[in-house]
Amino acid sequence: MRKVLVAAAVAWGLVACSGAELGDDTDDNRYEGIDDLDPGEVGGSDGVGGAGGSESMLCQPGSTTSCYTGPPATQGVGVCVPGSQVCAADGQSWGPCDGEVTPTQEVCSTEGDDDCDGMTNEDGPDCACTPGSVIDCYSGPPSTKNVGICQAGTQTCNTDGDGYGPCLGEALPQAEDCNTAADEDCDGATPPCPEATVDLRVDNNRNGQIDLTDPTEDSNEHLFTASSGAVFLANIDDDQNACPTSGSDSALANCDDTTDTYVNGNDDLLDLARIKTVPWPDAPSDASGYITVSSPGSNYVRLFKKSGSNWSVYTPGSNLSSSEIQAGVELGIEGLDIIRDDTVWSGVVDLTLHLDGGTGPNGPLSGGTDTVRMRMSPMMFRHHLEPVTTYYVTYFNSTASAAFRNDLATASSATGASVHNIYESDQWTQDFFETAYMAMPAAGGQQHVIDVNVRSANYTGQLRTAGRVVYTDLRGKDVAGITHYDPSHSNEMDTLNSFGNLETIPPYSYNGQSWPLGRVLRGSHSSFYPDTDFDHMVQSQGVQDIVEVDTSWLLVAHVDETLSFIKANTARGWVALVNDAPLAKTMLQQQQAAGWGWKEMFVGKYWSGSVPAAVSIDEVLADTDVMNDSAWAAVKVDEQINDLKAATGLTNGELVSIPFLHWESSGWSVAYQPGTVNGIYLSDSVFAAPDPHGPVINGADIFKTQMTDALQPFGVNVSWIEDWDLYHRLLGEVHCGTNATRQVVSKWWESGL
Repeated sequence: MRKVLVAAAVAWGLVACSGAELGDDTDDNRYEGIDDLDPGEVGGSDGVGGAGGSESMLCQPGSTTSCYTGPPATQGVGVCVPGSQVCAADGQSWGPCDGEVTPTQEVCSTEGDDDCDGMTNEDGPDCACTPGSVIDCYSGPPSTKNVGICQAGTQTCNTDGDGYGPCLGEALPQAEDCNTAADEDCDGATPPCPEATVDLRVDNNRNGQIDLTDPTEDSNEHLFTASSGAVFLANIDDDQNACPTSGSDSALANCDDTTDTYVNGNDDLLDLARIKTVPWPDAPSDASGYITVSSPGSNYVRLFKKSGSNWSVYTPGSNLSSSEIQAGVELGIEGLDIIRDDTVWSGVVDLTLHLDGGTGPNGPLSGGTDTVRMRMSPMMFRHHLEPVTTYYVTYFNSTASAAFRNDLATASSATGASVHNIYESDQWTQDFFETAYMAMPAAGGQQHVIDVNVRSANYTGQLRTAGRVVYTDLRGKDVAGITHYDPSHSNEMDTLNSFGNLETIPPYSYNGQSWPLGRVLRGSHSSFYPDTDFDHMVQSQGVQDIVEVDTSWLLVAHVDETLSFIKANTARGWVALVNDAPLAKTMLQQQQAAGWGWKEMFVGKYWSGSVPAAVSIDEVLADTDVMNDSAWAAVKVDEQINDLKAATGLTNGELVSIPFLHWESSGWSVAYQPGTVNGIYLSDSVFAAPDPHGPVINGADIFKTQMTDALQPFGVNVSWIEDWDLYHRLLGEVHCGTNATRQVVSKWWESGL
């Protein structure tokens, strides 16, 4: 009952504020049991405390209770937790809510749910992402995304929300591997492995230039045919006139533009055929190459390489640098001499580019080789169907020479041909040199021609002196001179080495064989023949094989004494003029029968020693020497015709008879009358023949009339040349005393030979 009283006292404020408690019990248990009081027991129903006007308590002083001042829904969510309050001593109020955590602004610098919304680091000023969220990611160039092997990956936001983790699963561009079908660098292309550009070019299509983008320059470039294959020249002219015009025969012959190792100006450069490598701009820095020339041709050609504007000798096998391979290399080739012996070298060379590809992005690049075939132009002799551009005649300060030259000038006046006088003591201009040429394609469908004047192989202890003109007078820009002879060739056959004994049959086809450049015609016999070394050189050109007829019965033994050729509007395109001694006899007999036997021939002319030459028709027909020798000549000319027919297929209808008689001299035959077949064909319409000085009957020379009428159907006019004193009585005629350079018409490389 004591505890109740105390409690009541407390409740009613009857306990002293100081001093002893009620009673005298002062131990620590003096309030023991107070908390056991049921509040209802204080001021119970019996009215203790009643409503005696005192304020009631809100809470038990000192008691605690849970508290939370944040939004109710946030309590216990995230970091938000309730606190606790202690009841004030007067029981009238609760103290502050200590320990509670209420929502704050979400920040990602903490790990908790700061705003207590059930999500962590979902927003806030320092938040980058929602933790755990996943996005696409790609760190390569944007244009490569989802191209080729390249694809996006994913990133997951970290638990702090302040950033994403690494980009997982993405595939980025790599170095392209040309060995796979994949697009490793993600550029939309899958190129093949880089290949070295191994491409050597020449003028294979023969248009006078090298076309790096034209496929015809590459087609069959390893062959030489009628339609493909490049051409080069023996660069043996003297473009700068640097060679001597005097000195020994060997010194003269051993000088030309190949003597030094320089390109001597632009004209010399034009004589070089070009060669190019196709540029390879992407060639690695360690790429390299070189060019080789096949044997035995490598001994007979020279290469030059262009560097800037300069040209220098390129030795086959020398290195080509990577920069040269990248930019492309230009070279020039020259032959050092004409083809002399096709058993040693035929004029063909193969040039091969060897290329080491160096190192590419995926390792070594394969290189390779490319081969082109070139052929040096043969040396070709001109034929009568080509128009004369220049004719040559030896100049003497004499009446006979003046008459001869004046008549030639008159004959050529309408042809456009110019004259070149030769100042030598040898009037046989045809004999001591022969005109030939070499050619290669030039731009615009033209030809670049080097004329070649060939010194005669006349050698009797020394070469024929007048032949030096090919070096001392004629050599120069685009004009060369050559000498070829065998010093052991018999002197007794030396006349056959004169060039009156070298003519060219015009082009023809026969028995399935074509000769687009014609064929060389030589007087030769098994026991009486020209220099065989020289003839082998001619054969070695491979385009104008020699046809032989027997001239051993003639004193001078030249083919031009009995045969010539003119143009004709026929399927063949030409006819042969042939000596016909029986026709000459028949013509004289006809005039004799008509009563003109007393008429004289050779009026006003003299044989050597001032012996008058005038003779009547009757006397000529009665001269057994003339008649017998003419009969013999007829037989021998028929043999020549048969040989010519066998070689060419000529028919009798393609033979034009040119009448003149023969007589004997020292056991051989020579023309008794001026040999009118022995003339110079100046143009399609002009044939310059020796004046026959035949009998003039009814105001006309019967032999002039015959020849004029014979050539008229072919559109050819005859111009008569006075050659008696300087040539005829000295065993020659107009052709023997002249020479000619003719325009090059045919393109030899199209011949198929």
